[in-house]
Amino acid sequence: MTATHIRLLLVDDDPLVRAGLVLMIGGAGDIEIVGEAADGGEVEEAVERTRPDVVLMDIRMPSVDGITATRLLRARADAPQVVVLTTFHADEQVLHALRAGAAGFVLKDTPPAEIVDAVRRVAAGEPVLSPAVTRQLMRYAAGGAAEARRARARERLGLLNDREREVAVAVGRGLANAQIADRLFMSVPTVKTHVSRILAKLGLGNRVQIALLAHDAGLRDDDGH
Repeated sequence: MTATHIRLLLVDDDPLVRAGLVLMIGGAGDIEIVGEAADGGEVEEAVERTRPDVVLMDIRMPSVDGITATRLLRARADAPQVVVLTTFHADEQVLHALRAGAAGFVLKDTPPAEIVDAVRRVAAGEPVLSPAVTRQLMRYAAGGAAEARRARARERLGLLNDREREVAVAVGRGLANAQIADRLFMSVPTVKTHVSRILAKLGLGNRVQIALLAHDAGLRDDDGH
């Protein structure tokens, strides 16, 4: 990907949805739709063939669902970013997709300009989750098996030093790098370095997974959020 060219793969079992996305996104001069797939089972071959930077992925498909396809893609060494398409703001399927490595999600009735912005953001390495949606998902995630998840998450986060832990908490609140820099009195490049180290130490694919892990561990900032 260059600064002005993003390669996008569309994955949805409904041809009308794909056609609508082509119309919505096709006018963006910096985004090229390089291919389409009708099921999660077609995704790996399509990625090999088209080499996208971003995959816009439906969650619910008849053969191989978007969660499974996302997990397989994000395990690749050259993994593209994934944005999942969904009908609901926060449900179990969305949460599973984020845990599988998706960088965020957009609703199917999202205005075209916001879908284009979401593609641009994930291509630039940013998550597509507003703080409000992050809080909603975190409340949803607080359900069953929370204690077991907390123990596993705290064990993994024990690999971080104190500063990295502070950054992880801030990421868990849905803060952008500039906001974290202001809050923790560091430069944006330093924040980016800490985030990269957290991802490497914990074997995570993106900052959304940092946020989920921080929440699972029960980490809280000094505001008690």
